Amino acid sequence: MQREIITTGDGSKTIYLPEWDEHYHSSHGALQEAQHVFIKHGLSTQKEDYITILEMGFGTGLNALLTYFASEKRRQYVHYIGIEAFPPTEEEWRAMDYAQFSNDPAAPHVFERMHTCDWNKAQEIDELFVLEKKQCSLVDAHVAPNSVDLIYYDAFGPRVQPELWTKEIFDLLYSWMAPEGILVTYCAKGQVKRDLKAAGFTVENLPGPPGKREMTRATKPNTCV
Repeated sequence: MQREIITTGDGSKTIYLPEWDEHYHSSHGALQEAQHVFIKHGLSTQKEDYITILEMGFGTGLNALLTYFASEKRRQYVHYIGIEAFPPTEEEWRAMDYAQFSNDPAAPHVFERMHTCDWNKAQEIDELFVLEKKQCSLVDAHVAPNSVDLIYYDAFGPRVQPELWTKEIFDLLYSWMAPEGILVTYCAKGQVKRDLKAAGFTVENLPGPPGKREMTRATKPNTCV
């Protein structure tokens, strides 16, 4: 499938798929969207010293890079699981140049390490951040039940990949999540929220990033309380 690199509204880059008329990130701003949806409304809710994050749609590595530096400031240990069936090429991920948006001189090295480390095994990026990239489909991923504290659900939208936005998929994610685990996504479609609720999640509507009115946060209730 043809992929094109474009510059989004905030100056950061993303990949565009003409065949699907779909972007990896918001055309209004890849960086702004990632910060708003996944860091502000996802990672910032996690106060424990050790957390497991699962990202559906590892893609260009933007969410992982932002998470690395945000969690580093808090000295928070992160086991980061990224699921991606079709990784971008080296030419594509280098063209993203996301490290330029960080003031940390280590950013270029961290970003490169995230993309060049081996797939399908846990790799230490530093002593507080372990990255486990899984090159497979979501349904073929093996994740321990009740082990995930936070899910970044960054799959392509329901218009082009409806099979990733079903109750059956949300049932699977629910089984992987720890009690009080949180799922955040840019998607705010009514059917998606209804299916999340049907899978057992408590669902919130939150203000969306630039260019979107709403986003969604879903929480797995703690049935022991």
